Amino acid sequence: MSHIKKIIGKLRKAPQPPLAYPGASADRDRARRPALCDPPCNDQTLAPGDRVEGRGDFGKLTGEFGTVEKTNEDDALVKWDDGGRKRIHQLSLKKIRRVESHPHR
Repeated sequence: MSHIKKIIGKLRKAPQPPLAYPGASADRDRARRPALCDPPCNDQTLAPGDRVEGRGDFGKLTGEFGTVEKTNEDDALVKWDDGGRKRIHQLSLKKIRRVESHPHR
C-alpha cells in the first residue's frame, strides 16, 4: 500500500471575512444595532402594588400593563391586565405609577 501525501498550500489572507451567503452585504456595510428606545432605569425599585408596562426587544415598550404582586432584588411577579401572571426580570419592566390602597373604602 502506498502512502499518499496531501499537499496543503498556504491560505491567502482575505482583506475581509467571507460573506455569510452569496449576495450578502459585507460587515462594514451592515447597519448598526438600533439604539434603545427608552433605556432601562437601573435605580427604579419595584414594590407590590406598582403599575408596570412590559419592555420588548431593545427596551421598546410592548403595551402590556400589569400590577406587581411580589418582588425580590432581580425579578417581579406581575399580574397582567389581560390575564395571567408571569415572573419577569425587573429590567424588562417600566414602572408607571404606584397604586395607593385606600383603607377607608
